Amino acid sequence: METVATALKTNSRTLRRRIESEGTSFVDDVRCSLATGYLMKTTLSADEVAMLLGFADTVNFRRGLKGWTGKGPAEIRDQG
Repeated sequence: METVATALKTNSRTLRRRIESEGTSFVDDVRCSLATGYLMKTTLSADEVAMLLGFADTVNFRRGLKGWTGKGPAEIRDQG
């Protein structure tokens, strides 16, 4: 968070507030970006991606992904 805030010439608290005002969080943004990247550019299964990103199980991962992107793992993988 500090690195990103510094690059944007702001402080981490301001960055966190701006991100949260958009209805998301820094961690969610990073997880979404990593999830879509893993699904589009690797052959990792949805179970493996869920584990890598620290989800309790694949169901929660799929729910999170659907909330962030409106799509499931297979739909995202097809975009890659």
